[in-house]
Amino acid sequence: MNMQEAAEHSDQILDAVFAEIEPSVRWTHGPTTTSSCAVTRRRTVMTIVSAERRGSFLGVVDRFWRKSGYRIKAINNDVDVPAIFAQTQDGFGVSLIVAAAGQVHFDVDTPCVQESEVADSTSRATAPTYEGMEHIPRPNIHDDFWSAGASGARSAGSP
Repeated sequence: MNMQEAAEHSDQILDAVFAEIEPSVRWTHGPTTTSSCAVTRRRTVMTIVSAERRGSFLGVVDRFWRKSGYRIKAINNDVDVPAIFAQTQDGFGVSLIVAAAGQVHFDVDTPCVQESEVADSTSRATAPTYEGMEHIPRPNIHDDFWSAGASGARSAGSP
């Protein structure tokens, strides 16, 4: 497997977990990074996941990863910045990290593979891509379920 193939497999891993989240959330691509033999693909959830819904969100992902045969390596149960770290059967590291303002990040780290060029992901983001911006903004898309209890949220149709 080369780095491009590993990146494409990472996209499939991410596509699968997002397909399991109901109701669906809106997300954008984070930066893809490479080292001498590995790739990291990232996605950032732009849907506001309220503190009241955070446990449910993490539970959906945890159950899906376990059902998929992933080995849960660590769980951070911190109230403000919870995280789940797992590994697929073929050695890809997957993580869900809740950061500042409840922003949810997913990362997939590939094992060491044959060096190659890596193209951008072909998975279509469901939120704006924020190309040209230095940082992805905080979550700003309201969902009636996931954002329940959050204040100051804009609706999905808001600019």
